[in-house]
Amino acid sequence: MQSGKPGPDVLFMNPGDEIAISIHDSTAGLVTAITDTTTGESASMTASVENGFAHPLFQPTASTCTEEPYAFHPMYSTSNEHTRVPWAAHSYNVAFSDEIGHFEYCGRTNPLGKCVNTGVSDSKKDGDDVACFDASASLLVKVSGCLGTDYDFDGTSYQPGWSGTLADVSADQQLHSQSFLFTSPLSGGLNYERVAFEADLPAIEFATGCNTVTGEGCVNPPPGANFYPIYSTRGTNGCAWQEGGTFIPGTTNTFGGTSTSEYGSLLPLVYADFPGDPGTAPFFEDFRNVLSTNPCESTGQLPS
Repeated sequence: MQSGKPGPDVLFMNPGDEIAISIHDSTAGLVTAITDTTTGESASMTASVENGFAHPLFQPTASTCTEEPYAFHPMYSTSNEHTRVPWAAHSYNVAFSDEIGHFEYCGRTNPLGKCVNTGVSDSKKDGDDVACFDASASLLVKVSGCLGTDYDFDGTSYQPGWSGTLADVSADQQLHSQSFLFTSPLSGGLNYERVAFEADLPAIEFATGCNTVTGEGCVNPPPGANFYPIYSTRGTNGCAWQEGGTFIPGTTNTFGGTSTSEYGSLLPLVYADFPGDPGTAPFFEDFRNVLSTNPCESTGQLPS
C-alpha cells in the first residue's frame, strides 16, 4: 500500500458477500486466510519474518526501542473464560468484536454544513466533539461529523437505528441496513463448548460517573444511550449470529432481549499496575455473561 491506496494484491469485497475465514499455524507463522465465497476470490497474510513481522526487545534501560524479526505462532490450542489479552479492556480469547461509538454529528454547523466546533463553548458543543470533519469530506452522503470516542453516548451508535429496532418489519427494512451474519468459530472442525457475551462499557463510562477501581456508577445500558445493540441468533437449518434489535426477522433467541440481561454483571480483571509500585490490581472494565453451553453451534456455513 502506498499513499493510502491499496495495491494490486489487496482483496476487495462487496457489500453482502459471504466470506469464510481460516486462522491456522504454519512453519512460517500464523496464517489468516479469507475466501470470498460469493466471488470465489481469496487472499491471505502470514505473520512471518519474510513479511516483516517483528517484536520489540525487552530493554528497560534503553533510550530507543529495538525490534527483532519474529514469526508469530499461536500460544494456545484451547480457550476458556480465563484466556485473555492482559493489556486490553476486554478479556479477549476466541472472539468476535464490533467496536461502536466513534461517530456523532457535529453539535454545531454553519449553513454550508461546515463544522464550527473549534473555539465554541456553548450548549451546542459536546465535550467529546473531537476529530470533526466537514460535509465536503464525506464521499456519498454529505454530512459533517466527529470521530472521537463518544463517551456521553449520544451519537448514532446509541440510537435505535439498528436492524430490528422497529416492530414494523417493512418500516425497519426501509430505514435500517441489514445486520451482518456470522457463525460460531470452529477449532479443528469442532464447536466450542461455551459462549460468553461481553461489553467493555465501564472502560468508557468515566465521564458519566463510573469508577473502574470500585465498580461504583458503572451501568449497562450506559447513561445517555437511547439504545444499545445486542447479539441474537437466527436460522433453523444451522445457526448464525446477528446484531441489532429484537425484531430482526428469523430471530430464534434474544437472550433476554436487553443489554442488561445479555451482557451480565460487572467483571473484575487483573492488570499490571503502572506507574507507581510495580504489581497488579483488579479493575472493573467489562460486563460479562458466560453461558453454560454454546447456543449457536456452527456447521461451517451460514444457515439457508
